[in-house]
Amino acid sequence: MVTGSLMRIVSPCWKPSVEGDDSGKSGDASGRVDGLLWYKDSGHLVNGEFSMAVIQANTLLEDQSQVESGPMSSLESGPQGTFVGVYDGHGGPEASRFVNDRLFDYVKKYTSENQGMSADVIKKAFLATEEEFLSMVKKQWPIKPQIASVGSCCLVGIVCGGQLYIANAGDSRVVLGRMEKTVKEVKAIQLSYEHNASFESVREELRLLHPDDPQIVVLKHKVWRVKGVIQVSRSIGDAYLKKAEFNKEPLLAKFRLPEPFHRPILKAEPSVLVQQIYPEDQFLIFASDGLWEHLSNQEAVDIVQNCPRNVGYLPHFLNFVICE
Repeated sequence: MVTGSLMRIVSPCWKPSVEGDDSGKSGDASGRVDGLLWYKDSGHLVNGEFSMAVIQANTLLEDQSQVESGPMSSLESGPQGTFVGVYDGHGGPEASRFVNDRLFDYVKKYTSENQGMSADVIKKAFLATEEEFLSMVKKQWPIKPQIASVGSCCLVGIVCGGQLYIANAGDSRVVLGRMEKTVKEVKAIQLSYEHNASFESVREELRLLHPDDPQIVVLKHKVWRVKGVIQVSRSIGDAYLKKAEFNKEPLLAKFRLPEPFHRPILKAEPSVLVQQIYPEDQFLIFASDGLWEHLSNQEAVDIVQNCPRNVGYLPHFLNFVICE
């Protein structure tokens, strides 16, 4: 059951665009603002169209989202496509802003070098972004040590050459709405899986990667956490859990581990899914964990399907809904 208040929050992600709105909401051509909610009703892409909403949960917005459409490489002859990124920051805004500025540039760089899009290209882009961010942390550490505790989950979707690429590091999620012709209903298909210690499979992965550490995952206040401090097992940033040189004073005591570590505790490498796009694929919903705490996959798909856009769906194109 979806409450009316929740519908009010999430419905701007996919509501039909209304020209000449006189409801008192502020905004401009790139989006509208309603209190702590920012949304864009409709945007056009190479591979379809998109709607986007950002709901600010903290005094300082720690999250970023990104949509790019056009060349996917630095070469004029390179492939065309659509890039969607949802960057769920924690500890501060620096990591998500950095990813928003740099990740897509690295995707274009490695697509050019590889002469095409691939899962390996995307993994290289994630790791290059991570390496550059950790280098920045090292430079700022003497004057701004708390930047070592800043990180971001990263969820990326790329449509290129008839293929859909989904890359995830963290606990955001992407769900596909696919038309099942036999029952004439749009069904939800989850395309990414969360790297969160609340899942037994993630805890088992961490134990296998750290067989000599019985405290790699700890149940604290009824919540499973990596080393007792963080729920996600993959991210960009979080230098204090990647390199021991940042896990010491003057970092705040709540982030410092009692024992030294000799290998990164968290990973930046994403899980990558590659699959063909089919005519039955109607839309993709990208969102951070805040949305999925309140909606099931099918509930989210039903809301989007039952609130069709004025222009209708474009044949042979995917439509994107991004909620942050």
